[in-house]
Amino acid sequence: MRTMSIVVGVLATLGAVGNAQTRRFELNDFGREVSLASPRLSPDGKSIVVIATRANYPDNRFERSLVAIDVATGAIRDLTPSRRNVGQVEWSPSGDRIAFTDREPDKQTQLYLLPAGGGEASRVTDAKRGVAAFAWRPDGSGFGFLTEDDPVERTGEERHNKSFEVGDNMYLDQAASLSSHLWTVAASGGSPTRVTSGERSVTAFSFAPDGRQVVLGVRPRPHSGEMINSTVVVRDLASGAERLLTERRGFGSGGAISPDGRWVATGASRGAELGFHPATVLVTPLGGGPTRDLTASIDRNLSGGRWLPNSQAIVVAGPDLTRIKAWVQPLEGRPRKLDWGSVDPSDLHLAPTGAVTFIGREPNRPAEVYFAASIDAAPRRLTDFNAELARLDLGRIETIEWDGPDGFRQNGVITYPPGYQPGRRYPLVLQIHGGPMGTSAEGWSAPNQHLAAQGWIVFSPNYRGSDNMGSKFQSAVVNDAGAGPGRDVMSGIEALKKRGLVDEGRMAVTGWSYGGYMTAWLTAHYQGWKAAVAGAAVTDWYDWYNLADMNVWAGLGLGGSPWTNNNAANYWRQSPMAYAHQIRTPTLILSTTGDPRVTVTQSYKLYHALKDNGTPVQFIAYPTGGHFPPDPIHQRDVRRRWAEWIAKEFGPTT
Repeated sequence: MRTMSIVVGVLATLGAVGNAQTRRFELNDFGREVSLASPRLSPDGKSIVVIATRANYPDNRFERSLVAIDVATGAIRDLTPSRRNVGQVEWSPSGDRIAFTDREPDKQTQLYLLPAGGGEASRVTDAKRGVAAFAWRPDGSGFGFLTEDDPVERTGEERHNKSFEVGDNMYLDQAASLSSHLWTVAASGGSPTRVTSGERSVTAFSFAPDGRQVVLGVRPRPHSGEMINSTVVVRDLASGAERLLTERRGFGSGGAISPDGRWVATGASRGAELGFHPATVLVTPLGGGPTRDLTASIDRNLSGGRWLPNSQAIVVAGPDLTRIKAWVQPLEGRPRKLDWGSVDPSDLHLAPTGAVTFIGREPNRPAEVYFAASIDAAPRRLTDFNAELARLDLGRIETIEWDGPDGFRQNGVITYPPGYQPGRRYPLVLQIHGGPMGTSAEGWSAPNQHLAAQGWIVFSPNYRGSDNMGSKFQSAVVNDAGAGPGRDVMSGIEALKKRGLVDEGRMAVTGWSYGGYMTAWLTAHYQGWKAAVAGAAVTDWYDWYNLADMNVWAGLGLGGSPWTNNNAANYWRQSPMAYAHQIRTPTLILSTTGDPRVTVTQSYKLYHALKDNGTPVQFIAYPTGGHFPPDPIHQRDVRRRWAEWIAKEFGPTT
């Protein structure tokens, strides 16, 4: 009977493969994609653990599990089959244990410990406010972890008083923001020990190799808008003495300490307007001394800062035109760009052996786990989680470059419909990325494949503000939020038209977040669109500055506060609402009701402006939190409505 079951299973799989090869990407394929994150190599470089996320439609949730991969054989086993909310994961320094966070139903996230060979996990913490992040102590005896302080409890009649002071926090807050602090706990559990305290909030930390010091990323106050005032400090764990590591401010990511304990790598903006310039990596002696910009010669928006085992170089990654690339930057000398073929890396992790693992994406292959024996070795793919999607009849990906306005040589990504026929003109759908510090890259995009499968050419342009072409291009969006990026996008469309690709009578503009902003801006300033989809669209910079989680950060890109130096008119000039009366394109508006990043108030304004001016409009709201619906049912609904709205306005595609 067992043999028959295996044979039937194999035949069913072969049949599915055969069918998959003849069909295009469909709506339900969104739920078949397995997302991968946080690959971690064991200290000996022989095993990888990674978090795999799958959609569970019947229960309307995403389920995360911890998966172990044998590097030599590729064998995979599920380490946490009964857990579905696995978060951060880290190997012990000796490689005999795996620590991870998990949240049981109706409880806070806690820290758990699992033998490397598998078995039952034991709970390490019982933090009342849950564990936000953790790290092993260098000797493996225990952990540091971050947790919020308890709120102040009022007694007597005052227990009914729920008032709180508002600072630079978001409009959704219903109580005072709480500071997060560092605690330590033994690997066996027990009572934790507080390390930091006060009004400031610790956002990240890392232990020095000798365990005597810890580097802390801190905000002066816990409000979300205070992220722009984050600093990095070094604390002596025995005495409690602290000192500022560097005067340069960042987003509070803390620092990565070199294996020899001599250096700290921290991220920082290349310009005064934090985030509107590419991020670079600074190095500062842990014991104190001058800070220098280590990656100054790599004019790209960099992240990572992973040290090589010899402590003589770091590995960084970032967008590079329409690809994601990695560089090795030595402490002395020029950087070296790594050639990993068609694979775009993310989540790089290095073992003490020098081996490296990362999540890789290719143009027509979703995320998989890759491994290389050294940073200069050719990586090989270890997993096939998304083989079913990779076998579909997918649209071909191509980078296009053109001479844009204001002297910029610009680029974007075309996704052709499956079965594309050269010489034929196709309906065009703009899929504009958010940010604006984002990048449209060649790597896998399920939304673009879904739209291309409808018989449309999908164009994803990189406009000024994108983080793929260096400081001059990225910072060009400062005080030019809409007009300059609008010219960039339209110049890209002209480049497509010159190639004879576009059915000019059927063009749609769509996007989420800043992509939604650009959608509203373009429909207000340019005519000829057949349809528009504005998701979580920034339409009013006043609302963004005053109400959103990042709030005052917006002022860095708009000349400061709208309420000082007669700057209010500048905000309105760059807000799509100032021009919404000019929009004539049938528009679908999408938003969550509890979006902390782009307040739903802005979608309501756009809806009423279009409706009052007689423009066809539909506004769909999702009663969830998050900047994008967090559950699979509503995510699928977004993609369904997105495509159906365009299809309705385009008419049949022949």
